[in-house]
Amino acid sequence: MSKRLRDLWKRGTDFLGTEYAILGGAMSWISDRHLVSAISNAGGFGVIACGGMEADMLAEEIAATRAMTDKPFGVNLITLHPNLDKLIAVCREQKVNHVVLAGGLPSGPSIAAIKDFDAKLMCFAPTATLAKKLVRSGADAIVIEGMEAGGHIGPVSTSVLAQEILPVMQNVPVFVAGGIGRGDVAAAYLEMGASGVQLGTRFVVAEECVAHENFKKAFISAKARDAVASVQIDPKFPVIPVRALKNGGTEEFMETQRTIVGDFHAGTVSQFDGQMQIEQFWGGALRRAVVDGDVETGSLMAGQSVGMVKKIEPTADIIEELVAQARAYLSRSIY
Repeated sequence: MSKRLRDLWKRGTDFLGTEYAILGGAMSWISDRHLVSAISNAGGFGVIACGGMEADMLAEEIAATRAMTDKPFGVNLITLHPNLDKLIAVCREQKVNHVVLAGGLPSGPSIAAIKDFDAKLMCFAPTATLAKKLVRSGADAIVIEGMEAGGHIGPVSTSVLAQEILPVMQNVPVFVAGGIGRGDVAAAYLEMGASGVQLGTRFVVAEECVAHENFKKAFISAKARDAVASVQIDPKFPVIPVRALKNGGTEEFMETQRTIVGDFHAGTVSQFDGQMQIEQFWGGALRRAVVDGDVETGSLMAGQSVGMVKKIEPTADIIEELVAQARAYLSRSIY
């Protein structure tokens, strides 16, 4: 690794305690002990996706990950989880060093509980204003994720977020995510002031990833334009867009919305119950695709960088390729 690359992401590697400032995006049903430990063992920073786990399951996953790596890794918690307090308590008991809060603005008590056991707190921020607020509230690092990412997404692209946020957020490490598939673009964000990057889609096809073979094959054959965002059909039932490969599940989600909206107007379902049915659609659909290999009606959540996914290979090879590309880019950019 070149001295220039080491210098550019030193703040990130110091914060994470890793050789490379490359985070694995936390993906439900995917970012488990196997992929997380592989990323960390390869010099990156793996992150367990707690998702809908309950406390005992999370404790087991953390312990199992520790048995597979002695390198640093983190835990991603969803702020809307009904038992978030118990999950934070598990992180305390397990002496987790890095906690990532995602899925919404974290509460003051949640932040305080994490800071109380001296864990480093990372939060997602969609705007510069919110990033500053989160830092004032106790966040030790910020992740900015553009709409090119897979799964639930915001409305703004990664390149625009980077231009808005990196110049004004210089007091804490900032990691850039969304649509990153090569090391040269990662290096470019480092030159802009980022401390590191986060990738999810590239790691789905890692050998160590437990995702079904059908799921991985769908990624390898997909193009960037195949990863589309879901559409909301009625403002009474707001939908956070989800980016996934277009398939029968995408169409089924649209039909589910139409049915629920029709039932609501017919008076056979309440707005609350209808909203819950819409929110719960993707959780089950994602499991069907990742675990069962149902790539026809399951949810193939993928970022637009999926077009750069070419083959199944070891996690270490993916990371080394990213580092080599970053190093090559930086060697050219000094002239």
